[in-house]
Amino acid sequence: MQPIEVSVIIPCLNEESTIATCIKKAQQALIENSVSGEIIVVDNGSIDRSSAIALNCGAQVILQPVKGYGAAYRKGFENATGKYIVMGDGDDTYDFSRLYDLVKLLKEGNDLAVGSRFLGTIFPGAMSFSHRYIGNPFLTGILNLFFHAHVSDAHSGFRAITKQALTKLNLLTTGMEFASEMIVAALREKLKIAEIPIEYGTRSGTSKLNTFPDAWRHIRFMLLFSPNWLFLVPGSLLFGGGLLAFFITSIGQLSLLGHTFDIHAMLFFTAFILLGFQILSTWVFAKAFSVREGLIHGSRLLDRFSGIVSLERTLMIGSIFFLMGFGGSIYIFIEWAKVNFVGYFIMLKQSLYCLLLMVIGLQTVFSAFFISLLRTSKN
Repeated sequence: MQPIEVSVIIPCLNEESTIATCIKKAQQALIENSVSGEIIVVDNGSIDRSSAIALNCGAQVILQPVKGYGAAYRKGFENATGKYIVMGDGDDTYDFSRLYDLVKLLKEGNDLAVGSRFLGTIFPGAMSFSHRYIGNPFLTGILNLFFHAHVSDAHSGFRAITKQALTKLNLLTTGMEFASEMIVAALREKLKIAEIPIEYGTRSGTSKLNTFPDAWRHIRFMLLFSPNWLFLVPGSLLFGGGLLAFFITSIGQLSLLGHTFDIHAMLFFTAFILLGFQILSTWVFAKAFSVREGLIHGSRLLDRFSGIVSLERTLMIGSIFFLMGFGGSIYIFIEWAKVNFVGYFIMLKQSLYCLLLMVIGLQTVFSAFFISLLRTSKN
């Protein structure tokens, strides 16, 4: 028996009016290009005749009780035996007769091939105005910004990937964010991604998209897998901006836009510094955890930093900060006692310095222990 070269996976949820068309187009494409293949329809809980129709058309039908776009594809991947895997929705919006165009990109040395609707043709009525001009461009833009991708349609459902590349991705999500995860994981593994213009037709039946929940799932995923944007950027802005304003105010007064900021503003600047430091600490935690779990790869800079900043050194730095703040607080208390605790605002700016040093010192100490725990091998 000839080995399978191409596996076509079609997720299906109540697509009885279109599933036969998709299967027949895929079968014809395989025949025309003399390719041995299999067509796998993953039924994700259909209550119509989709599965029966798919079986009658000669497709392999697999049931996936776990709901979700990503869950359906992951089930299909488990059963795919082909060297190349083609993915496409079962609502006939994508033209399966062109599936070999994607396969050719893989044969040319690419690892992931994506059919771009925005480089090709979107038929009238195929995509709503908000999805075409707002939602998809916005989400694709965020993905390109966060992960340095260069794709025009990150959410296209018509794509192909080599089986070898797929084994490297460690895909985890179950919902619509699966489309973003595949691109992000491919970038993480430094795989070659290519795009090709495609046609996107009108959908038969009811759309499975939930605009705002699905958009949030994409954004949530991209934020969670991009700790630099989720933690490093806001943390740096809060910590750096607060620290600068704190120093300026501590040695005098900060004048901005015709307003003068003094001791009362320093209380807020202190809060900004502490909040920024906490967010930056969380960034370090997220990086360490992601590397530990294999979600991201370590970097040379991170490895060097880890080698220099050991648990013992970090504990020493944190302890020094705390003792400086604590010693300063004792000094201020003694000076206050000398005047019989009269004058509530005595050395208040200096007190804020001591507060910062003590809190940051303690945070550094406990953060050091937590980082060491995250770095501990699971094996």
